[in-house]
Amino acid sequence: MLKALDRWPLVRQLLGTDRLGRGAAVKSRRSEQLRARTAEADEVIKSVCPYCAVGCAQNVYVQDGKVTQIEGDPDAPHSRGRLCPKGAATLQLTTGDAREHGVLYRRPGGSDWEELDLETAMDMVAERIWETRRRTWIPTIAGHRANHTTAIAHLGGATLDNEENYLIKKRFTAGLGMVAVSTQARI
Repeated sequence: MLKALDRWPLVRQLLGTDRLGRGAAVKSRRSEQLRARTAEADEVIKSVCPYCAVGCAQNVYVQDGKVTQIEGDPDAPHSRGRLCPKGAATLQLTTGDAREHGVLYRRPGGSDWEELDLETAMDMVAERIWETRRRTWIPTIAGHRANHTTAIAHLGGATLDNEENYLIKKRFTAGLGMVAVSTQARI
């Protein structure tokens, strides 16, 4: 009977030398055999969480060319290894069953999605941008040069830094004449 009780962690804690329960009292045969999910990784790649402007640092563990785990980077001074629920679920973003690996397109008035190759989809986007720009171009307003369109807007991602947002703003205003250029970090 006493032998069976010895398997209980509380009994081991109270009768053993580890009265505070910080060492041997809390270990079991099973817990001694456990290994970290990251122990078998071939490499660890430093990355940044893609979800918000904080940009928490992440360690991406790769084994045999596949992402096996993503965790917060404890060496990062601003996030100290912590991730919010969205950041902690980044592995699902990269490897989840619900992730789409192709471009889906639903034609106007259509009810079904069809898969397109990336080049075709990018060409469709570019054609629509240039057609909208051409159709809605405003060269002058009240006799003054305007050279812009208000029919196209851009909302940048929150993880972009100031330099990237500056370059995007310059490209879209100078190159396309867009006046509605902003970033998600501002919202």
